[in-house]
Amino acid sequence: MARVCELTGKKTISGNNVSHSNRRTKRKFYPNLQKKRFWHEEEQRWVTLRVSTSAIRTITKKGLAAYLRDLAKKGHVVNV
Repeated sequence: MARVCELTGKKTISGNNVSHSNRRTKRKFYPNLQKKRFWHEEEQRWVTLRVSTSAIRTITKKGLAAYLRDLAKKGHVVNV
């Protein structure tokens, strides 16, 4: 399973470890993903999503339905 947020699309990026002597070796930066259940009010059911913590904070603030509408306005395709 890929490490990608199901709502925001955040994914693993690559970069470098830089030592004290300034040598560089490749490394990966992983998104902070959590498996979380949300209550989808319009469909009256629980939805389990693998989302980033920043998405969890936004859903907590706005609500799941409003957040999904905002994503749809921006052109993101989300099947929940």
